[in-house]
Amino acid sequence: MIDKERVHQPREDMAKVIQQAGVLAILEGKVCLITSNRGRWIIPKGWIDPGFTPEEAALQEAWEEAGLRGTVREEPIGFYRYEKYDARYQVTVFLMENPEILSEWPEKKSRQRVWLDPQEAIHRVEEKQLKTLISTLFAPVE
Repeated sequence: MIDKERVHQPREDMAKVIQQAGVLAILEGKVCLITSNRGRWIIPKGWIDPGFTPEEAALQEAWEEAGLRGTVREEPIGFYRYEKYDARYQVTVFLMENPEILSEWPEKKSRQRVWLDPQEAIHRVEEKQLKTLISTLFAPVE
Protein backbone atom coordinates (compact mmCIF):
# COMPACT_ATOMS: atom_id res chain seq x y z
CA MET A 1 0.00 0.00 0.00
CA ILE A 2 1.37 3.43 -0.95
CA ASP A 3 1.59 6.04 1.77
CA LYS A 4 0.09 8.99 -0.14
CA GLU A 5 1.09 11.51 2.52
CA ARG A 6 4.74 10.45 2.20
CA VAL A 7 4.69 10.47 -1.60
CA HIS A 8 3.08 13.90 -1.80
CA GLN A 9 5.08 15.70 0.87
CA PRO A 10 5.47 19.42 0.27
CA ARG A 11 8.81 20.45 -1.24
CA GLU A 12 9.76 22.43 1.90
CA ASP A 13 10.07 19.11 3.80
CA MET A 14 13.05 18.36 1.59
CA ALA A 15 14.73 21.61 2.62
CA LYS A 16 16.21 19.88 5.67
CA VAL A 17 19.52 18.20 4.86
CA ILE A 18 20.38 15.15 6.96
CA GLN A 19 24.03 15.05 7.94
CA GLN A 20 26.01 11.83 7.51
CA ALA A 21 29.69 10.88 7.67
CA GLY A 22 31.66 8.53 5.45
CA VAL A 23 35.09 7.14 4.72
CA LEU A 24 37.05 7.12 1.50
CA ALA A 25 39.49 4.29 2.23
CA ILE A 26 42.70 4.02 0.20
CA LEU A 27 45.12 1.09 0.21
CA GLU A 28 48.05 0.77 -2.18
CA GLY A 29 46.47 3.26 -4.58
CA LYS A 30 43.10 1.50 -4.63
CA VAL A 31 39.72 2.76 -3.42
CA CYS A 32 37.32 0.73 -1.27
CA LEU A 33 33.71 0.64 -2.44
CA ILE A 34 30.82 -1.32 -0.99
CA THR A 35 27.32 -2.08 -2.19
CA SER A 36 24.39 -0.20 -0.76
CA ASN A 37 21.20 -1.91 0.36
CA ARG A 38 19.90 -1.20 -3.14
CA GLY A 39 22.95 -2.67 -4.90
CA ARG A 40 24.64 0.61 -5.89
CA TRP A 41 28.37 1.17 -5.37
CA ILE A 42 29.08 3.63 -2.54
CA ILE A 43 31.60 4.39 0.18
CA PRO A 44 30.93 3.35 3.79
CA LYS A 45 28.73 6.09 5.28
CA GLY A 46 25.85 6.65 7.63
CA TRP A 47 24.11 8.67 10.29
CA ILE A 48 25.99 10.67 12.87
CA ASP A 49 24.45 9.23 16.02
CA PRO A 50 23.98 11.43 19.12
CA GLY A 51 27.19 11.67 21.11
CA PHE A 52 29.39 10.88 18.09
CA THR A 53 31.59 13.32 16.23
CA PRO A 54 31.52 13.09 12.43
CA GLU A 55 34.97 11.43 12.55
CA GLU A 56 33.77 8.82 15.05
CA ALA A 57 30.66 8.14 12.98
CA ALA A 58 32.79 7.68 9.84
CA LEU A 59 35.04 5.18 11.64
CA GLN A 60 32.01 3.28 12.96
CA GLU A 61 30.48 3.04 9.48
CA ALA A 62 33.78 1.89 7.97
CA TRP A 63 33.84 -1.00 10.45
CA GLU A 64 30.12 -1.90 10.31
CA GLU A 65 29.65 -1.66 6.53
CA ALA A 66 33.09 -2.49 5.09
CA GLY A 67 35.10 -4.25 7.79
CA LEU A 68 37.78 -1.57 7.91
CA ARG A 69 39.68 -0.37 10.97
CA GLY A 70 42.05 2.55 11.08
CA THR A 71 42.25 6.25 11.62
CA VAL A 72 40.94 9.14 9.59
CA ARG A 73 42.44 12.53 9.01
CA GLU A 74 40.96 15.12 11.36
CA GLU A 75 39.84 17.38 8.53
CA PRO A 76 37.34 16.05 6.00
CA ILE A 77 38.44 15.86 2.36
CA GLY A 78 35.07 17.09 1.17
CA PHE A 79 31.40 16.20 0.98
CA TYR A 80 28.73 15.06 -1.42
CA ARG A 81 24.95 15.21 -1.46
CA TYR A 82 22.31 12.74 -2.55
CA GLU A 83 18.56 12.22 -2.31
CA LYS A 84 16.73 9.09 -1.18
CA TYR A 85 13.13 8.47 -0.10
CA ASP A 86 12.14 12.14 -0.36
CA ALA A 87 15.02 13.24 1.87
CA ARG A 88 18.29 15.04 1.16
CA TYR A 89 21.57 13.94 2.68
CA GLN A 90 25.00 15.51 2.92
CA VAL A 91 27.92 13.15 3.57
CA THR A 92 31.08 14.60 5.08
CA VAL A 93 33.92 12.41 3.80
CA PHE A 94 37.09 11.56 5.71
CA LEU A 95 40.20 9.92 4.28
CA MET A 96 41.36 6.60 5.73
CA GLU A 97 44.76 5.49 4.46
CA ASN A 98 46.12 1.96 4.80
CA PRO A 99 43.27 0.51 6.87
CA GLU A 100 43.28 -2.87 8.52
CA ILE A 101 41.00 -5.12 6.46
CA LEU A 102 38.91 -7.45 8.63
CA SER A 103 37.58 -10.79 7.41
CA GLU A 104 34.44 -10.52 9.56
CA TRP A 105 32.26 -7.46 10.19
CA PRO A 106 28.63 -6.73 11.12
CA GLU A 107 27.21 -6.19 7.60
CA LYS A 108 29.38 -8.67 5.70
CA LYS A 109 26.41 -10.81 4.62
CA SER A 110 24.50 -7.88 3.14
CA ARG A 111 27.29 -6.00 1.32
CA GLN A 112 30.06 -6.60 -1.18
CA ARG A 113 33.46 -4.95 -0.65
CA VAL A 114 35.88 -4.29 -3.50
CA TRP A 115 39.19 -2.48 -3.95
CA LEU A 116 39.40 -0.68 -7.28
CA ASP A 117 41.72 1.55 -9.24
CA PRO A 118 40.48 5.15 -8.92
CA GLN A 119 39.18 5.32 -12.50
CA GLU A 120 37.10 2.16 -12.03
CA ALA A 121 35.77 3.49 -8.71
CA ILE A 122 34.78 6.76 -10.41
CA HIS A 123 33.02 4.76 -13.12
CA ARG A 124 31.03 2.67 -10.60
CA VAL A 125 29.74 5.35 -8.21
CA GLU A 126 26.67 7.30 -9.30
CA GLU A 127 26.90 10.48 -7.22
CA LYS A 128 28.58 13.16 -9.31
CA GLN A 129 30.09 14.94 -6.30
CA LEU A 130 31.59 11.67 -5.04
CA LYS A 131 33.10 11.05 -8.49
CA THR A 132 34.66 14.52 -8.30
CA LEU A 133 36.02 13.89 -4.81
CA ILE A 134 37.74 10.66 -5.89
CA SER A 135 39.05 12.29 -9.06
CA THR A 136 40.45 15.27 -7.15
CA LEU A 137 42.15 13.04 -4.59
CA PHE A 138 43.99 11.15 -7.31
CA ALA A 139 44.71 14.12 -9.61
CA PRO A 140 48.37 14.38 -10.60
CA VAL A 141 50.31 16.98 -8.64
CA GLU A 142 51.87 19.63 -10.87
